[in-house]
Amino acid sequence: MLTPFKNLLTSFFMPDEAAGPSRAQHLQLATAVLMVEVMRADANISVAERDQTLATLRQRFALDDAALTQLLAQAEQTAQRANDYFHFTSAMNDDFTQAEKIQVVEYMWQVAYADGALDANENHLISKVAGLLHVTHGDYIVAKMRAKEAAQGQG
Repeated sequence: MLTPFKNLLTSFFMPDEAAGPSRAQHLQLATAVLMVEVMRADANISVAERDQTLATLRQRFALDDAALTQLLAQAEQTAQRANDYFHFTSAMNDDFTQAEKIQVVEYMWQVAYADGALDANENHLISKVAGLLHVTHGDYIVAKMRAKEAAQGQG
């Protein structure tokens, strides 16, 4: 007699994986959205910025081509609808270590430097996100320098 009621409660408090994205998928999307936002920050989205974003997401999350394409498309759609960055950064603050949050900031810098030109809007965006992630100014600068050196090494 109580089984239907128990099943109903279980469905509310312990949803299955098919009901929505997992926490890991949500964090992948949050990371991808922040990188897409850097691509969108300047006047045009360059092929180099897009390639850098894809390469970083592939390496960071070990995604195959189909999953990577789906993640980037979802990130682009989500970025267009997003009103702020807090939703994404709060999830990272809950689940990422400080080193992982610094790494996200470095990924954003890598996208910004990928086209060979750092735009003021990109700089402002990354600074804002670093603050929301509670990344210290020192770590922010170190991440920026590592990304800049990597970009110069590729160019």
